[in-house]
Amino acid sequence: MNPIAAALRRPFTVAVAVVAAAALAAMAVMRMPIDVFPQLDAPVIYVAQPYGGMSPAEMEGYIVNYYESNFLFVSGVQQVESRSVQNFGLVKLSFHPGTDMSQAAAQTTSYISRALAYMPSGTVPPFVMRYDAGSLPVGDLIVSSASRSQAELDDLAQTRVRPVFASLPGVSAPPPFGGNPRSVILNLDPARLSARRLSPDDVVRALVAGNAVMPSGNARMGDLNRIVHANTVVPAYPQLLDLPVGTGASADKVLLRDVASLEDSADVVSGYAELNGRRVVYLPVTKHADASTLRVVGEVKGALGRMREQVPEDVDVSFAFDQSSYVRDALDAMLIDGILGAALTGLVVWLFLGDRRSAAIVVVVIPFALLAAVAGLWLLGQSLNLMTVGGLALAIGILVDEATVAMENIHTHLGRGEPPARAVVSAGMEILGPQVLAMLAVAAVFLPALFMQGISRSLFIPLSLAVGLAMLASLVLSLTLVPVLAVWQFRKQQHRHAAAGGMFEHLRAAAQRAAGAVARQRRLVLPIYLVLAVLLAGGVALRIGADVFPAADTGQFQLRLRAPAGTRLKRTEVAYAQALDIVNRDAGPGNVETTLGFVGTQPRSYPINLIYLWTSGPQEAVMQVALRPGSGLHLAEFEARLRRDFARELPAVSISFEAGDIIGRMMNLGSPTPIAVQVSGFDMAADHAYAEQVRTALAPLPTLRDLQYGQPYDYPAVLVDVDRQRAATLGMTVVQVGRSLTEATASSRFVARNFWQNPATGLTYQVQVLMPPAEMNNLDAIQTIPLAGGHGAKPLLLGDVATAQLGQVVGEYDHFNMQRMVSLTANVQGASLSQAAGDVNRALARLPQPPRGVHVAVVGQVQPMWETLSGLETGLVLAVIVILLLLTASFQSWRLALVVLTAVPALLTGALLLLGAFGSSLNIESFMGIITAVGISVANGILLVTVAEGARKHAYAELAGLPEPERRLRAAEEGASTGLGLRLRPILMTASAMIAGMVPMALAWESGGGQSAPLGQAVIGGLAASTVFTLLVMPAAYIALMRRRDASSPALDLEPEESHA
Repeated sequence: MNPIAAALRRPFTVAVAVVAAAALAAMAVMRMPIDVFPQLDAPVIYVAQPYGGMSPAEMEGYIVNYYESNFLFVSGVQQVESRSVQNFGLVKLSFHPGTDMSQAAAQTTSYISRALAYMPSGTVPPFVMRYDAGSLPVGDLIVSSASRSQAELDDLAQTRVRPVFASLPGVSAPPPFGGNPRSVILNLDPARLSARRLSPDDVVRALVAGNAVMPSGNARMGDLNRIVHANTVVPAYPQLLDLPVGTGASADKVLLRDVASLEDSADVVSGYAELNGRRVVYLPVTKHADASTLRVVGEVKGALGRMREQVPEDVDVSFAFDQSSYVRDALDAMLIDGILGAALTGLVVWLFLGDRRSAAIVVVVIPFALLAAVAGLWLLGQSLNLMTVGGLALAIGILVDEATVAMENIHTHLGRGEPPARAVVSAGMEILGPQVLAMLAVAAVFLPALFMQGISRSLFIPLSLAVGLAMLASLVLSLTLVPVLAVWQFRKQQHRHAAAGGMFEHLRAAAQRAAGAVARQRRLVLPIYLVLAVLLAGGVALRIGADVFPAADTGQFQLRLRAPAGTRLKRTEVAYAQALDIVNRDAGPGNVETTLGFVGTQPRSYPINLIYLWTSGPQEAVMQVALRPGSGLHLAEFEARLRRDFARELPAVSISFEAGDIIGRMMNLGSPTPIAVQVSGFDMAADHAYAEQVRTALAPLPTLRDLQYGQPYDYPAVLVDVDRQRAATLGMTVVQVGRSLTEATASSRFVARNFWQNPATGLTYQVQVLMPPAEMNNLDAIQTIPLAGGHGAKPLLLGDVATAQLGQVVGEYDHFNMQRMVSLTANVQGASLSQAAGDVNRALARLPQPPRGVHVAVVGQVQPMWETLSGLETGLVLAVIVILLLLTASFQSWRLALVVLTAVPALLTGALLLLGAFGSSLNIESFMGIITAVGISVANGILLVTVAEGARKHAYAELAGLPEPERRLRAAEEGASTGLGLRLRPILMTASAMIAGMVPMALAWESGGGQSAPLGQAVIGGLAASTVFTLLVMPAAYIALMRRRDASSPALDLEPEESHA
């Protein structure tokens, strides 16, 4: 069946089918998730465990170790990492790609239950969360007020805003950041306690005894079943002050009001959130992994009015750090690049064919092919994301190849005087075979994506699908829509030879002369070409280095501040304010659009927040900064200026820059900095001693910045040593001493939970007994904490049974597969990640061997980078092999297949040279561009070799009578010259159209296009170099490989004298 003739017989059917496909695509766009990246195959489960008051060592030993040993039984677990600080433990389970995560989550929950059985009493079940790159916040919901306290804002955010927020489709709602849960606080007076020989624990016991949640019963009176309710919980919290301390005769002597004051306040403040320097509370807007970023952000913005209705008028609810803008910018960039690419492509076709109608037909194919590809992506369950959009943008150059070749051949047949319909059918069927082969060759370069693993596979398959579907649509349109439009156009107006025909004939003749000169020197040119290509490609690749993703100046960054370990929260907040002043001053007036910061650590009630934002103590602060669009500031230069000013004005504060936008955070693959060095082993002292040697070796490296320890090692502490024998002599136990100490320095809620219900709202709040933190400000205050019991008239104090002295402890214990670990983190400046990693490895190689049991590993983004690029390199090699096999099967000749592939070294060299000229590195985007360019280059080679082989066989028959060696050589030369002459224009047209279509992407003309710029650069550089080679050197390669071949068929069913193996 002739598809072109069938299309011409039913032109309206073709038109209706095209319109239907466009309508389906429009429906698909409305229904498809629109996101930053496709779902990444990086399965992770977090377990966040709180235990208020536990030290880092206790959290490590009594809690985290049990989790880690049990989690090793979970199927598919790849590694177990953990962090233990005061009050919190965080365990991260990473799984092998392909693991059944439903089963893994069920097993994790099961082993949590088993581990809890071995933990100290009072251990509550942890938060368990499946987390991946799609779980990153896409914005922040800000709750602010000029007149409300942080506790009030937290309460409003938790009880009024969050219920509306969490009900939105696709949204997951973590607890608020920057607030502390509302609580009823009984502040003890140490002097009054001592005067009455009472301890904090006596007060706690009185609270528990006098304010208790008790079950109610029923009284069946007559026909009614009455609820029996007693006021075992005080109706109004001020009545707590009337509770007696003690029972019996002593109950009337001391009340809680005699030893404590009461306030409706909040839990002990552990952190603050600040928006533009003003305290607020915010909720990160996180989404489900399969939800659309644009849709989630739209839902949240649309619900702001409802949220504002739930809070008092003096409270505002707003949305900040909208990350969906990057997705919109990427889509806009694709649209603009598509329009520009189509316009440039049409211009190229017009210049070569001299016919604006032909150019218009080629341009019309582009949007319909893209729409058909979008419909196919929707049917396959894909989303619109940077990868699929990048594939569609890439396809803009590829898909015009089919229409361009078709139109060029139609012009050739029209030039012979054929009627339009016959010319269209003849031209289309003549190139159908090479077109299909070229399409398969381009598709073959994406086939290895099926064999990739991890991140590479997750990113490359959606892009491959987008390109493949667009190519398939382009082929179908070139066989249906293009012929219909061509006949409609050309039958209305007599075909005219292009005015540029004479000029092109001169170009054809010049190309044939140049190719002939190269062919005559082929014994010299071909070896030099191969050697130069290998040397240049290898040298440039080493010089430009490699990264996971291309660096992009998004105008956002995150600044992490670390004051000396153990710095009090209010001092860290002062340092944060100074840092904010420096950022605003260095950026210039009005150039900082928004800052959102968090100072300190999370409340003990909200351990899940540590998954989204980790801080190890009150000495840390994190500041997100968004620069004003159009500020003219370049992030790298701005960060260098900030480093200099921070070192001068805040010398005691360490800083580190982290990605602030969602794209950067996803591309960091979970690592806050590009490079980290882990020193692990079971002996913490040995780990830290060797880590200090590593730090000394890395400090001078010019490619590293912000080098610092990832954990606070020397954390200030008060070490209390209880004399058990003396305590027993005085009638005290360690439990009694410990309870009083905990209640005085932390909170009673860690030893005895107590609650009060607000009758007006039905909400319940904790009641806590504690010493005012301002009272515990020296060793004397700690040693004079009153204790219960004892003998004699003198009040019993902590100092009577224990000694307290200043000291240091480890502030954070990190584990990697159950081994303790010390890490050094660093940023990279002025080099690629691979170059910086090389410097680090060389510095580590110069160090003495680590002690027995100590292991050193360079991590961060380094390992994912090598794994990802290794997969892409393997994919490139597999693509070449697949193309070689495909061409061999099609041509029935491995020699012809090799001729086509001789353009690959030139392509690699050209791509790498242009990447180096633009300052880009080898990364996922540039590799995608190289792999794509291989497919296009092969397609152009097929056009030349197909015609050349036919011409060679014809010339071989015409040259009968010549000596056989000369006959074969002359036939090969004639074939090469004819192939170049007949396919010069289509090769130049398709290559020029592809290059023109990639120019907007390569130059990143639009906002949001910077991430894909290396892809366009690699395509342009590779295709330009391979096209020059195809036209000038490939004929010489063809002659070199085919000069000794005759015109016999390789078929095995012919007579022996006619066969050729």
